[in-house]
Amino acid sequence: MRRVRKKEHIENYLKTSFKGDTLMGDIYLPHNALPELDFEDIDTSISFLGKKVDYPILINAMTGGSVFTQEINKDLATLAKELNIPMAVGSQTIALDDEQSKESFKIVREIIGPEGIVISNLSGLASLDDVNKAMEMVNADALQIHLNLAQELVMEEGDRNFKGILKNIELVANKIDKPLIVKEVGFGISRDVAEKLYNVGVRYIDVSGYGGTNFIEIENLRNHELDFTELYSWGIPTALSLLQLNGMKEDLSIIASGGLRTSMDIVKSLVLGAEIAGISGELLAYLVHGGYPNAKEYLEGTINKLKIIMMLLGKENIKSLRNTEYKVTGKLRELL
Repeated sequence: MRRVRKKEHIENYLKTSFKGDTLMGDIYLPHNALPELDFEDIDTSISFLGKKVDYPILINAMTGGSVFTQEINKDLATLAKELNIPMAVGSQTIALDDEQSKESFKIVREIIGPEGIVISNLSGLASLDDVNKAMEMVNADALQIHLNLAQELVMEEGDRNFKGILKNIELVANKIDKPLIVKEVGFGISRDVAEKLYNVGVRYIDVSGYGGTNFIEIENLRNHELDFTELYSWGIPTALSLLQLNGMKEDLSIIASGGLRTSMDIVKSLVLGAEIAGISGELLAYLVHGGYPNAKEYLEGTINKLKIIMMLLGKENIKSLRNTEYKVTGKLRELL
């Protein structure tokens, strides 16, 4: 059933039509007409999870578990390898019970190699034994625990009991010897939730805000009993979530994701306090519709425009980019 569901998730994502607003458009960045920089000297590299990567871009969790999704992961891993950027695999729960599904995840590490970054992925109620198996499966550099409350509630066969997740996250955070990332799946993380996670030992949070992949719509396309269209606008916009968490704790690393599609989205995410920006749905669409060359062209174009925007801001590296002054306007300002 899980294998069929994963295929349906991809198919339904490509069918979705509702477009949420990350509110990134409400962030104003000032033009610098006299940067005194050589474009060739602009450095986009960062250190992430203890390794150097060439660009502040993460191929975020998407899929795995079948022959169909294995081909997707193969292409995504090849992109991560060629560009030297991190990649998170999709939920590995299916591979814990189904031996045939493991290869669709293992192939990511096989392609990326030991020097690259691969992030494991499980749900918030995964046992410590399952966590160890999932991380070993891909020789993970970190574990990503996803929070998908809204998705589960709309899913016909989804979970209904969410007690004990925070306690389990605390157990995992204190037992594994690799970094733990807690990630939403597209509905954002509030400051209150971030504080709870921090207090139990979490030092990496992926806000995965509203404005991108909408799992309420994806599951609604699978649900033939009820209509959840009225909930499509539910969630914390990515820009708002980033601002709420920005500067919360000095040792808390924030990952931006949720509707990030362009180089401008990436730049604004970094300015708003993110360590790295995750892309998933947009990249998947390029890959499925146009194949590997199309997906590679999209990422390379995004990287080139990232450097152009840094030049326009007069920022030679990512560290200086993070110190860019900005203004908050419109609806985002009202919500703040």
